[in-house]
Amino acid sequence: MLKYVLKRVGIGIVTLFALMTITFFLMHMIPGSPFAGELQGLTVEAKQQIIDAYQLDKPIIVQYGTYLKNFFSGNLGTSMARKGLPIVTIIQKGLPNTAKVGLTAFCTAIVIGVFLGSVAAFSKSGFIKGLAAFIATIGVSVPSFLFALFLMYVFGVWLGWLPVMGLKSWKHFILPSLALALSPISMISRLTRSSLTEELRQDYMILARSKGTSYVQAIWRHALKNAIIPVVTYAGPLLATLLTGSFVIESMFTIPGIGADFVASVSGRDYTLIMALTILYGGLVIAANILTDIVSAMIDPRIRLK
Repeated sequence: MLKYVLKRVGIGIVTLFALMTITFFLMHMIPGSPFAGELQGLTVEAKQQIIDAYQLDKPIIVQYGTYLKNFFSGNLGTSMARKGLPIVTIIQKGLPNTAKVGLTAFCTAIVIGVFLGSVAAFSKSGFIKGLAAFIATIGVSVPSFLFALFLMYVFGVWLGWLPVMGLKSWKHFILPSLALALSPISMISRLTRSSLTEELRQDYMILARSKGTSYVQAIWRHALKNAIIPVVTYAGPLLATLLTGSFVIESMFTIPGIGADFVASVSGRDYTLIMALTILYGGLVIAANILTDIVSAMIDPRIRLK
């Protein structure tokens, strides 16, 4: 198991380095300049300080070498578009809010999705199966922002039960988390239903029942263990995606998260912030995939042999 984990971690490190390299060179190929936006009003001396600090007047390979040197020394630099605000400060300010909402949405999606999928797989009622299929279809068909508008109007404006702006209390997390969780609930419920339905038809379930194992025990010991693997595989990247936030949902609920910073960094050609947030997002995705592989290998040891 240790060899398998080390191998996955090694691949993850190489992947993150490749992502960092590709992003750096592609970023400098984008038309425009950091000085064309909010920095166009800077004095010549201030612009020259930024150019000297990041060696923007040097060949791109020299700039890349400077960035790697700063990165591996723990220096993420400062935001160009925000006139010297440290990157670490920006991340520390926005990431916790985004992560809290994302983690709440993730837990909501897992619990509701697995529950709906399990009910649909075990139930013999056509109405329940149809209801589960309807919810799954809604989750795929309705965009998250449209569902967010519906939640805001019904529970925030019409009924007045829940707040629709900010993150001042636990009630503020409900609506944005539900809006983010709608699509994952649909996917998880479908994965759970199809996997469980398939596992219940396997020969080992018939063998377990013939040995006197109860239906519930056979499901818990055998079927559920194998059926949950597709859900675990989907849950890893989902967690990373939700932790990094959604610009649209954060804007609609006025959440001071990291999503808006990422969009602003691209539109403002803020090179240092683009790099930092891309590495952050990529690192979370890679870490989530590694964790997914480890959990899947613990559930099914055959995965390690592949």
